[in-house]
Amino acid sequence: MLGPNNKKKKREKLSKDSIQRAKKLFSYLKPYRGLFTIGWVFLVLSSSIGLLFPILMGQLLGVESEQSSSMQGALNMMNVNNVTTYAIALFIMFATQSFFSFFRVVIFTNVTENALRDIRKDAFKQLIYMPMDFFNKNKVGELTSRLSADIEKLQETMRTTVAEFFRQLVMIAGSVTFLLYISPKLALIMLATVPVMAIIAVFFGRFIKKLSKKAQDEAAASNGVIEESLMGISNVKSFTNELFMLGKYVKSVTNIRALNVKSGLWRGVFISFLIFCMSGAIVIVVWQGLLMTQGANPELSRGDFFTCMLLTIMMGMSFGSIPDMYSSIQKAIGATENLMNIIYSKNEKNLLTGTNKPIITGKISFSTVSFSYPQRKDIEVLKGINFNITKNQTIALVGPSGAGKSTIASLLFNYYPITGGTIQFDGVSITDIEIEHLRSHMAIVPQEVILFGGSIKENIVFGKLDATAEQIIEAAKQANAWEFISTFPDGLETEVGDRGIQLSGGQKQRIAIARAILRDPKILILDEATSALDSESEKLVQEALTKLMAGRTSFVIAHRLSTIRKADNIFVIDEGIIKEAGRHDDLITSNGIYANLVDLQGVSVTS
Repeated sequence: MLGPNNKKKKREKLSKDSIQRAKKLFSYLKPYRGLFTIGWVFLVLSSSIGLLFPILMGQLLGVESEQSSSMQGALNMMNVNNVTTYAIALFIMFATQSFFSFFRVVIFTNVTENALRDIRKDAFKQLIYMPMDFFNKNKVGELTSRLSADIEKLQETMRTTVAEFFRQLVMIAGSVTFLLYISPKLALIMLATVPVMAIIAVFFGRFIKKLSKKAQDEAAASNGVIEESLMGISNVKSFTNELFMLGKYVKSVTNIRALNVKSGLWRGVFISFLIFCMSGAIVIVVWQGLLMTQGANPELSRGDFFTCMLLTIMMGMSFGSIPDMYSSIQKAIGATENLMNIIYSKNEKNLLTGTNKPIITGKISFSTVSFSYPQRKDIEVLKGINFNITKNQTIALVGPSGAGKSTIASLLFNYYPITGGTIQFDGVSITDIEIEHLRSHMAIVPQEVILFGGSIKENIVFGKLDATAEQIIEAAKQANAWEFISTFPDGLETEVGDRGIQLSGGQKQRIAIARAILRDPKILILDEATSALDSESEKLVQEALTKLMAGRTSFVIAHRLSTIRKADNIFVIDEGIIKEAGRHDDLITSNGIYANLVDLQGVSVTS
């Protein structure tokens, strides 16, 4: 996985099948292969035409040299004509190359953006359907980094780097070919340095890839620190731990700096070596080429000498630019691996294969249900839970923290697979029910409501996307939310801010209740929905919850026992076991756990 505790394992896996993962990128180019092929044709043409530059320029310079040593009028006129011809040919070459390059850039950008759009869509789709355990293992900041930083690396590489890398290879291959044709001796001198540099480039590329992947992992981790700090900024400030969080972030970015500096150091060593070798080879070629133009019967004409020199310089420049581009491609491969790891992981659509769509009325059965969280398989959270609930009952779950109350709520949503027993809805096993069908009949009002950025209306309508304006207002009224919504100048269009920060806790709870009312679920889960509210807000929220629970099966997880006195059944859970079960009036006379809790909280013993 992608979490920091699994980095070593992840890198080992990637090193084994990195190429196969990276190859999956081509599946995103396949729908645009026709346009992509045209782009490559333009790339080949523009690169090939570029090879004409040293040839035409070399001959142009050679003609000019010969002209200055000639005193014959006819020959002089012929040289002037040749100069003009070569100059015009160069202008035509530049115009043609510019034409092809324009279409190559436009097409490559178009194909790249189309492919990246599809990758972004598939990556987010995969994340949104991932099982809950995936988010227990991976930090949101790291996952966000995968969809931003990694795709940015792919964007630049696919749009320009790959094309430029190919163009430089064409330049090198074409230069060598023309050098061999014009002067095999000069070509062999230049080629003497190529095998050494090629071997070093291979080892260099592997080393840089490893450093780049480490830097990417650290960058994702640093984004995770930012995400955690900003999402929990109130906790950071209240505990005056700004320096602590800053220290964590500085440590992470320091590691990024160290890895990138190390990568830059080795790139610098390699590029310096490359420049020295290529510069030395150019000097030798120029020196030998000048010697070959001397004497009564020169081996090389002036025009060919200038052509060879320009070809050598162009080849040297191409070699010099390859390491950085190769490094960028290596980084892009690393980014591709990370993205493909997400896209090709198993999500709930693969893991939850139920297809039945039974009528859900709210009848629920737990039969000897046992459960351990995937990350803590050695700790059994639920131990043989049994209960049967008929529709429209209100069930209260009480007990100490960590007893398993919220875990039961999670299992109702089928967030995790149970390790033993069966859960049934209206007589159908939860594993056989189509997951979206099941969850469409359920709603939850959590203790800590996190609203989405946007308007109040957008947050309420999240419960039913096709709701009418009248339905939204009616839901807000039933949730006791319309009173405060109507006082805002923008009403339902009022922006709630990041995670609803501009609203109070009670206002956010009532919007969450309005959302649940709009959904009209058969099964309702209230997870400590009023525990964090003041008395006035609690009263308004409790009134809204009472309306919401009417006519549906409701599970109420509560610490405040005063809110559950009218429940049809109260399950007292401790250490993963239902220790007591019954109505409020029955339990308070048993002198058991529930009676002690009631006594501690000073709750009235009468309903």
